[in-house]
Amino acid sequence: MKRFVIWGCGGHAREVNWLCEQLGCVVIGFLDERPEMKGQIVNDIPVLGDLSDIEDLREDVDVICAGVGDPALKKRFVEKTLEAGFHPAKALIHPFVKISTRNRIGEGSIICEGSVLTDNIEIGKYVIVNRSANISHDVVIGDYATIAPGANIAGNVTIGEGTYIGIGASIRENISIGSWAVIGGGAFVKDDVPDRTLAAGVPAQIKKHYEENPKKEDPEASIEERIEKEIEDNLEENPEENLAEKE
Repeated sequence: MKRFVIWGCGGHAREVNWLCEQLGCVVIGFLDERPEMKGQIVNDIPVLGDLSDIEDLREDVDVICAGVGDPALKKRFVEKTLEAGFHPAKALIHPFVKISTRNRIGEGSIICEGSVLTDNIEIGKYVIVNRSANISHDVVIGDYATIAPGANIAGNVTIGEGTYIGIGASIRENISIGSWAVIGGGAFVKDDVPDRTLAAGVPAQIKKHYEENPKKEDPEASIEERIEKEIEDNLEENPEENLAEKE
């Protein structure tokens, strides 16, 4: 039986481990670049260290790269795994997902429990569709994107590479969201969103433009915490926007 290691050892990685348990997959360890994490035990699973610490397992394990929700970090782990000659794991789909056989799911993607993916949906590589997300017909989601729990995506929506859709966000039909964009939790998106922007609110408005792919400065902070901080910073820098929203 093929064995697996999971990038990351935080909350999402632990949920991926639980998904593996549901599928009968054997996880022998977590991967973490932080030296102080090596040797620790998380949910009865050892943190093995970095890829360099398991070189002797290169042909014996598949690496689950979507063990982190942050798209930029996820992409870096994928590239690092391939460069080191390890095999990325195939897509993992929870048995309680409702999904059409006409959908296409890319390598290394993870579809979590309670999600509904209707018809003719195209999911790229290393995408995370988290718990209880609803994705309607003819949606296209690019590589490395993350769809947070409870997101609702209507039909004919296109989501670009590396984009993050926050918890409980809703996207109306026929909308295009660019690459490496961020949609804040609870947002309602009724207009197209450009590449490398942060959109939040009801209705969603552009709060920030990124010069490069969004990335978190604090490795201990969740991506949702980072988004909240960026929105707060934007309101401090542009108080007139906060006043306009209240009106």
